[in-house]
Order: sequence, then C-alpha cells, then structure tokens
Amino acid sequence: MVMAGRHLPPDPNAGDESTLGGYMAGHSRPAAFDGPDGLPYSVDLLLDTTGETARPWGGALLFVRWRRVGEAGVDGHLESDFVVHGASEEEARDALQHLTLHEVKAILDALVQPTMPESGRRWWDAMRAEGTTE
Repeated sequence: MVMAGRHLPPDPNAGDESTLGGYMAGHSRPAAFDGPDGLPYSVDLLLDTTGETARPWGGALLFVRWRRVGEAGVDGHLESDFVVHGASEEEARDALQHLTLHEVKAILDALVQPTMPESGRRWWDAMRAEGTTE
C-alpha cells in the first residue's frame, strides 16, 4: 500500500509549536524525530490507569520506528514508562501535550540508547566501515 504524502501549512494559532500538543495541533500530524541510532521515529500519546489512588491516570509516549531502507513501513516501536500523572485522563493528556519537544526527544534518546550496538556506531557508519579495519 502506497500512501501519498501531503503538505499542509502549519496553523500558527493552534498552539505553542515548541510543545508536543501544540506541534501536533499546528501541523495536524504527530511530531517526528531522528533517534540517536539515525532512524526516524514519530510519537503518539498513551494514557492508562495506574492503579494508584493518589494519581489514577498516567501518560506515556509511544515511538513508532519507521524503515529507513526498502519498502516504506513500520520497523518497530518503543514505549516509555509513565512520564506524567494526573487525577483524570484529561489531566494526564494535558500534561503530555505540554511536554516540550526537547523533553520528548530526550525521552526517545534514553529509550533508543540501550538498543544500540555497544560500539555506539550508527548504521551508516557501520556500513561505510564494512571491509575496512579500524
């Protein structure tokens, strides 16, 4: 299945573009990031009950990893633990939407780092070095 790309100009009145919710509202799409592994990720909000009386709702982030090579599609995903809490689902959603894009990127980097090879090399550096001695 081929999906045609679309370009819609951002709506500067939709919210603070430096926050996750403001970016998503202004651009009418999820925010996207390059991970430290050099792969592209998009992010979505996850909300669920925590089972805790003091903070019954939690918000986490779902990062979808996209294929870099070959047929377009999803290559995997990473989920954060709860990064915000709230007394209601609405409160937890609002807290997630107020995370800055820098905070979201830091969460992605922390999730990706342990999955990278011990060498810390990105995939394109490893491909470039193939057949050479280091």
